[in-house]
Amino acid sequence: MGPLQPLPRASDDDALPEDRELVVEARRDPAAYATLYHRYVGRIYAFAHRRTWTPEAAEDVTAATFERAFRNVGRFDPDGAGFGPWLYRIAANELVDHYRRENRSRTARGQRALRLLADEHVVVDLDGVEQEEEIRRMLDAMSELRPRYQEVLTLRYLADLSAEDAAVAMNCSKPVLAVTLHRAMSALRRVMDREERRR
Repeated sequence: MGPLQPLPRASDDDALPEDRELVVEARRDPAAYATLYHRYVGRIYAFAHRRTWTPEAAEDVTAATFERAFRNVGRFDPDGAGFGPWLYRIAANELVDHYRRENRSRTARGQRALRLLADEHVVVDLDGVEQEEEIRRMLDAMSELRPRYQEVLTLRYLADLSAEDAAVAMNCSKPVLAVTLHRAMSALRRVMDREERRR
């Protein structure tokens, strides 16, 4: 798979009209869906790999994402913000399902994936083993959150979607996304604080 490529933002209209046309065409011609697949497979794989840190799991999540998208291409709204955010939402849901099935959210691989979230969005004045412990705690806490909170954290921070694209992917407005994200981070902190008191 190729290197991670940024998802076109909603303002990058140059790629989106062609995506819309391809989605409409894909409803009657699988070759058009193949074009969409080749356009996005590298980015979806990279996103899945950043969250799972194993090629096998990333391939499974990527395959499941595109299979689900193909089955549901008739439900995609071509007048929405874009095919990419829709795919990322499917991929985020597949990741949640993957962790439920495999119970990998408590492994070292999962800890490395969560480091992306911790490095960018949580101030940690720790180093070495202490930082690894903080990452482990965050990962454990995130695995206890409701699926919607896991999804918003994954889309906004791990997939690095803009607020606009994440809102589209979650089928909500930007204000609702902001509230959901705030609640997800508050819930994450509450779980971590509760676990800290138990230690």
